[in-house]
Amino acid sequence: MTMTVEPLPQKPWEVTSRQRASTASLLAIAALLSWLLITVTGLNGKLGYLSAFFVTAATLIFIQQFRLRNLAAAKDSLLSSFALLGMVITVIPIVSIVATVIVKGYKGIHFGLFFNDMSLNSVNDPINQGGLLHALLGTIIMVGGALIISFPIGVLTALYLTEIQGRLSRPIKFLVQAMSGVPSIVAGLFILSSLVYPVTKSLSGMMGSFALSILMIPTIARTAEEMLRLIPNELREAGVALGGTQWRTVAGVVLPAAKSGLVTAVILGMARIIGETAPLLLVSGGGDSVNLNPTSGPMGSLPYYIWKSFLTGGTEEAFARAWGGLLVLLAFIFILFGAARLISGRKVM
Repeated sequence: MTMTVEPLPQKPWEVTSRQRASTASLLAIAALLSWLLITVTGLNGKLGYLSAFFVTAATLIFIQQFRLRNLAAAKDSLLSSFALLGMVITVIPIVSIVATVIVKGYKGIHFGLFFNDMSLNSVNDPINQGGLLHALLGTIIMVGGALIISFPIGVLTALYLTEIQGRLSRPIKFLVQAMSGVPSIVAGLFILSSLVYPVTKSLSGMMGSFALSILMIPTIARTAEEMLRLIPNELREAGVALGGTQWRTVAGVVLPAAKSGLVTAVILGMARIIGETAPLLLVSGGGDSVNLNPTSGPMGSLPYYIWKSFLTGGTEEAFARAWGGLLVLLAFIFILFGAARLISGRKVM
């Protein structure tokens, strides 16, 4: 008599075909029991069915693991089921938001969108008239200005916390963490009351950069601090052993080693502020024509363009413009976060 023995997998932690088939059959039984449970209890709708399916599937998997293994494995499967539920609940709104923006936003995309401004058009004009060139350039200029202000301050703060570690380290770290939770409108009100009213007397793109830099500094400082802490201390000790001063070692060894991490900090900081609306509504002026001078006159931005299209429109064309602007802004954010993940995936050395 010939006996067929299923070979053990080369990697014991991998799921075998038999286990996959067993799990699939359990899920099929759970789907059927969920339908019966809805019929008996009176639950209705997609949410009711998904709730019933989760309860029945988790119960069946718990029973299966208890019969095949032990109580500890059954408890582990139950906790895994709740972890999977949490992941699904987290992903659903994200997917819903992205899908909604794409479905509604593509209607506002046309060829002239990136080559025209709204100086001669209103948001209620036909969708193929006007564009968001002024908003796109304004966003780039103001975010670039905020980066020029924030990057040296954030990196120097991170260097103080990681390399000098003086007596002010704790207060500075607490301040950076506190600034991370400051509402964006507070930054706009601060610039409005401290610079616009008493000094410039006018709204401009530079004031928008100042407001955005308040929100950008904590992100750069915290990210740069974590990246600098990843640099091995042996590199610092080697630099000092070769006769270099602390700052020469930092400038010639530590910062070059953390270059990719600092680039990641910059990209995350830009992604943090590129969609901020409240401070720009207060201090940038939100013009409808292209303005390349951040020190003079109002300057448009993508958040202001979207806000104005939603608020002052009311027509189908205005809503299409707003959703189109949202799609462009979302694409910018995805590109920045994707670049940050790509760069941060590289080795520090």
